[in-house]
Amino acid sequence: MINEIQKDAETRMGKSLDSLRQEFSKIRTGRAHTSLLDHIRVPYYGDDVPLSQVASVTIAEARMLAVTPWEKPMVPVVEKAIASSDLGVNPSTSGSVIRIVLPPLTEERRRDLVKVVRSEAEAARVAIRNIRRDANSDFKSLLKEKDITEDDERRAEESMQKLTDKYIAEADKMLAEKETELMAI
Repeated sequence: MINEIQKDAETRMGKSLDSLRQEFSKIRTGRAHTSLLDHIRVPYYGDDVPLSQVASVTIAEARMLAVTPWEKPMVPVVEKAIASSDLGVNPSTSGSVIRIVLPPLTEERRRDLVKVVRSEAEAARVAIRNIRRDANSDFKSLLKEKDITEDDERRAEESMQKLTDKYIAEADKMLAEKETELMAI
């Protein structure tokens, strides 16, 4: 029973880190990356679909993305969706290719992004601690039902704390890497 609770907690903590990694990939560092457009949805025959289902996204240069819709009538629709997104970029169209030039980040913008990254990391740390709290309450309920001894509960809580420390350290490491990446010019 204890092992099942620990395995479940470890899986959930891993998912928290995956979520943090995904959030970090959305925050741009001045370099072009195709994942910047992953969250953009485009109206396509009455449905909103991800951009990747109606166009190919490639890196044209270090600070430029090229989006090529698979159907010619989709070019203005895709361009409008990109322009109205929260990226703050102005796409330009030449024929059937939409080019997105990413402006260099200013010092002020970099500092704002670092604040965003720190808050995302803190949210991940809180999620990991909540998972620990849930697991510890499960251990307490097992103890209350006399399914485990007090020693088993104490050992389980100690191992859960070690697991929590490991995942929080990993989140901190990811945060430090992202901050360094953001502040590099």
